[in-house]
Amino acid sequence: MRARSLLVAVGCTLSLALPLGAQTAPSAATAGGYHVIHQIAVGGEGGWDYLTFDTAGKRLFLSRGTHVMVVDPATDKVVGDIPNTGGVHGIALAYDLHKGYTSNGRDTTVTVFDPQTLAVKKVVHVTGANPDAILYDPATNRVFTFNGRGQSTTAIDAVGDTVVGTLALGGKPETAVADGAGNVFVNIEDRSQIVEFSGRTMTIMHTYPLEGCDEPSGLATDLAHHLLFIGCDNAKMGIMDATNGHMIATPASGEGTDADAFDPGTGYAFSSNGSGTLTVVHQTGPSTFVSENVPTERGARTMTLDPRTHRIYTVTARFNPMPAQASGQPRQRPTMVPGSFVVLVLGQ
Repeated sequence: MRARSLLVAVGCTLSLALPLGAQTAPSAATAGGYHVIHQIAVGGEGGWDYLTFDTAGKRLFLSRGTHVMVVDPATDKVVGDIPNTGGVHGIALAYDLHKGYTSNGRDTTVTVFDPQTLAVKKVVHVTGANPDAILYDPATNRVFTFNGRGQSTTAIDAVGDTVVGTLALGGKPETAVADGAGNVFVNIEDRSQIVEFSGRTMTIMHTYPLEGCDEPSGLATDLAHHLLFIGCDNAKMGIMDATNGHMIATPASGEGTDADAFDPGTGYAFSSNGSGTLTVVHQTGPSTFVSENVPTERGARTMTLDPRTHRIYTVTARFNPMPAQASGQPRQRPTMVPGSFVVLVLGQ
């Protein structure tokens, strides 16, 4: 995802169990009662980016710069590690093929691994610089990397684990979601757009401008009601009709949002914000949404959802004071306090 030193999570309540346009009664607690219920002290060195919840193995996969940590949230233990993933950003799981994939931005590769044993099966060299977000689409049996500097997407056949195509996207891609029918939506951060393309033919179908939503990063979808939830850099959550690109609403979120999620079981949509909040959104009318920010911790900018327990997992760490800037040197970032990396668990 986008490079940020400190970000926050925001909470919004979104009741979308009914079709768009159906009236729903406002909730007494619009944030659904979400709050930090637990912390998992993970420790370890290095930064972080995406995290993925493994619904089959009930584990967390955490990208840590050069490797992927695997955590069992039931025991609070680190139960495994995938090494040698240089510049790793994201983790995608192909349950039907019993495979996992990491996008390694610095190495311009994808690591294919066994989700159960964590053994590396293959390393695939992709066709665009800095593969960042990664997505597996069961409808096409393809893995897609979204290449930041390459401004493109690379398609990998997940059966043979070979590159089968590249598509220029016209700008810097961020997060992507699949529609279940072979098409993919991806944020274009530097152009404030959503691009929809065919995952089968690798052709662009639509490009939608994001009115009121600047520099999008996070993206989630409600497949049943064809909605997209877009994390916007101007502290908004864009809610778009995926069938026509119409922006339905832009409720407030939090500063530094970098990830979005949607829970079909509760109807809530979420954005995690580096400023230290989780946004929860709730629909109160055909195009009316209520958002509320739940406190997390500064830097908790990415997240993942367990759809079974409806818990949100986000990660952060403590930082040392900003070092003094030397004359003629680029601005430095604060260093992480050793061993302070932590998983925050939010529930109702």
